[in-house]
Amino acid sequence: MQDLTPDIWALLGHTQALIGIYDPSGRLVYANEAFCTAFFIEPGETPLWCDLMRRNYHAGRGVRISHPCFEDWLQSTLSRRGKVASLSAETDLMDGRWLWIVESTMPDGFMLFVGTDITRQRCSQRELRQERDIAVRFSQTDPLTSISNRRHIMDVLETVLVTDVPPSRPLGSLCILDIDLFKTVNDRFGHVTGDSVLVDVARTLRAGLRTCDALGRLGGEEFMVILPGVGAEAAQPILNRLLSLISHSCKIAQDPDYVLTCSAGATELQPGERSDTAYSRADRALYDAKRGGRNRLMLAS
Repeated sequence: MQDLTPDIWALLGHTQALIGIYDPSGRLVYANEAFCTAFFIEPGETPLWCDLMRRNYHAGRGVRISHPCFEDWLQSTLSRRGKVASLSAETDLMDGRWLWIVESTMPDGFMLFVGTDITRQRCSQRELRQERDIAVRFSQTDPLTSISNRRHIMDVLETVLVTDVPPSRPLGSLCILDIDLFKTVNDRFGHVTGDSVLVDVARTLRAGLRTCDALGRLGGEEFMVILPGVGAEAAQPILNRLLSLISHSCKIAQDPDYVLTCSAGATELQPGERSDTAYSRADRALYDAKRGGRNRLMLAS
């Protein structure tokens, strides 16, 4: 961004459109005056998107969020942000304005946010369009954990597999994680606690990933992680860190000493391959991790 001419910086700074740029971790690295005013950002601030949304929600400002549980809304929104090259939606602000938002994500994970004020435009069907967007979101969301459901995470995998990347860059990595001995958790502590564990694991995984990384629940106690642009060698420390986060952060209230662990199988994605081929390869690696003693990551050979 340092290479931009002063005239372009001035244009970005004074346009009425809301313009922001996020890095792959979801941290705001540039915001023009209109963006800062709408989302209450102080000079020099570079907040994470999650922290910015959470702060404004609790202050009763910024984006109007009608979902009864903010954290569930946050997880559901994160399951879609940065997973496709361009994502657009209408949203309204607490001050009464309506915005048309377009988020464009580069292959390296950087995201451009552009918001246009459409408050004065014809609004007879605006609420209908917003209800449609909400219905689409629910169709893509796991109702328990609020992350991507199986259908949506598999759609994301299909999208990544057809991404055009230079031959020198990895397409990405796929990982399947499974909570170890989850039936024991349900039998010993009850299914309500089991559900709480699933929610806790999902939130822990999401917190440890970039915005452009995808997370979904395949069913039961099994999750899928997609790391676009990350080869198998680079994915290994990332995934091991996620396993460590789960074992140290996810606790069971009835027995705080109970150590919850996960096993994982990962593979590097190959351009042009079928999604079920990549899935089967990661699944076999997960089986090897389970057979090898659990609480470990295995890479597909």
